[in-house]
Amino acid sequence: MLRAGIVGLPNVGKSTLFNALTRTRKAEAANYPFCTIEPNVGVVTVPDARLAPLAALFGSPRIVPTAIELVDIAGLVKGAATGEGLGNRFLSHIREVDAVVEVVRCFEDRDIAHVSEKLDALADIETIATELLLADVDSLTRQRERLERTAKGGDKTARAQVALATKLLAHLDAGRPALTCELSPEECALARQFFLLTAKPTLFACNVAEGDLAHAEELAVVRAVEHYAATHRGAEAVVISAQIEAELAELPPEEARDYLSALGVTESGADALIRAVYHLLGLRTFLTAGPNEARAWTIHAGESAAAAAGGIHSDFERGFIRAETIAFADLERHGSWAAAREAGALRQEGRGYVVQDGDVMLFKFNV
Repeated sequence: MLRAGIVGLPNVGKSTLFNALTRTRKAEAANYPFCTIEPNVGVVTVPDARLAPLAALFGSPRIVPTAIELVDIAGLVKGAATGEGLGNRFLSHIREVDAVVEVVRCFEDRDIAHVSEKLDALADIETIATELLLADVDSLTRQRERLERTAKGGDKTARAQVALATKLLAHLDAGRPALTCELSPEECALARQFFLLTAKPTLFACNVAEGDLAHAEELAVVRAVEHYAATHRGAEAVVISAQIEAELAELPPEEARDYLSALGVTESGADALIRAVYHLLGLRTFLTAGPNEARAWTIHAGESAAAAAGGIHSDFERGFIRAETIAFADLERHGSWAAAREAGALRQEGRGYVVQDGDVMLFKFNV
């Protein structure tokens, strides 16, 4: 299962958000730096509004959503790249995740200490960006030195890695994350072996005050984070109130909906954030349904029908014949699988078909 790490400066709401998203109290949430030391890990289900109507169409008594893993990582401070605070441990924990959710404090609260004693969301982002860049420069410089010794012996792969490391170091030295460096597919494959922190896909979670959530998009601080994310990182920014999500996590579903409605909000920010993280990880969903269950299955973007079938059972991939396929929206419009078949809406896809998010599939196989 792929992992996303929740990172940020101390006291920005990481642990509160983690607890709300995972519906646990694993992470200590306190008003002092480094209340999280060892990373907390939790599994979250991915909200999918297609599952309930799909189950209704097939009379499925059970719904099984897909899931991802979240990791709550200790707060970072200036100087982390040289070991300040919990810097070394923080950075090692980031290396172990597949994507990064950076929580940015976008609320004022005198009762919750800020490490720099004033609220400046962009300065907070730059602090983390600088520390990750410095750590990558140090790591990549040492890796290049080692590779240069190997390359002198005539190793072609090592020579290619040295050239790539030099290219990436120039990019990092210019203050730009590795993720924004233009690389060929071959270079991308080599770059993964460097395990660079700034190469990890990232999204920003703008943590706003409870009273600001309904009009958060009008806040200057949120607009500034969204602009930075898009222009400097090619990334998405999602608005969320960790405090509200913590309160919603304690309520039954109907009361939670009423609470959101009273705030003037139509959807939980947690749902939107989890879906954004799921896509950030490069994951997509196909659906199956029958008399026992309606289920969401996880695949990587671009995977084939045969690979998707193998995710259910290896026999499905080994003996793959074809996949009857229809987009969920089309199936819902026809009202049943039989009606869709009668209308000629079901597609017969071969093993090389690239599965699309929301495809409802029935695999035919023979072993």
